[in-house]
Amino acid sequence: MNYTLFLGCNIPARVQQYQDAALAVCKELDIGLTPIKEFMCCGYPMRNIDEFVFLLSAARNLALSEQRGEDLMVLCKCCYGSLKMAMFRLKEDPVILEKVNLVLAKENLVFKGLAGIKHFLSVLHEDVGLVKLKDHVKIKYKNLKIAASVGCHALRPAGITRFDNPALPTLFDDLVDLTGAKSVNWSKKSECCGAPLLGINDALSKNIMEKKLSNARQAGAHFIAVACPYSFLQFDSFQSRVAKESNDFQTLGAILYPQLLGLTLGIDSSILGIQRNQIDITSLESYLSPEA
Repeated sequence: MNYTLFLGCNIPARVQQYQDAALAVCKELDIGLTPIKEFMCCGYPMRNIDEFVFLLSAARNLALSEQRGEDLMVLCKCCYGSLKMAMFRLKEDPVILEKVNLVLAKENLVFKGLAGIKHFLSVLHEDVGLVKLKDHVKIKYKNLKIAASVGCHALRPAGITRFDNPALPTLFDDLVDLTGAKSVNWSKKSECCGAPLLGINDALSKNIMEKKLSNARQAGAHFIAVACPYSFLQFDSFQSRVAKESNDFQTLGAILYPQLLGLTLGIDSSILGIQRNQIDITSLESYLSPEA
């Protein structure tokens, strides 16, 4: 299995531990990754401002992956949703496609719509497969309960993203459960984390985040697991900030899925960047049990 690795903007700049943990997991699972230094923004920030610029930015990345003859593996849910949306729009509108390719031709690039777009979780669940993943697990968690926050942009619009059932998503639950942890049933697991509102309406962003965290705690979760840099920044960095401003705020540690999985594969916590999370999650290792 070989993919071009699309990191997006936020991960290298603000969530380096997601990149490090994902790369370590992929190495352990013999997943080949090709970094392309010419990759640029997925276009997400321009999606609702200038559609052509959005599509051009996304198409350039897709064209670069096509040159390699490999599918993209995307770590960010927002990048994943944007690239899938761009693929859909360019395939359905030949006029826009022609305009985009006229610009790409200046760099000897052409978008043909041949490259597949897969999220990191989809690669693990569908391409590697649950059976093979379980074979790689060396040590499991015991009595650990996880609230898996699915992420909005991967789920909707479902006909375009084709990530999971938006009404009843189970993919992330499957990946959590194979580690020996229990993915809890909670009503807000597929709702927005509030990150898109941060910096625009902080009070509303905080309110949405707190409701999700409260719902996860009520379901008995010890940690909340994510696989998106925006959700991680919301539940780790922003939650940490909120906790410092309020003496009675109860935190719920946020775990990146490759961190959760990586420990069961025998990868050292320092490589997974667990100590770099702002909210302390080092107690995660105490749930590991050879007998689980």
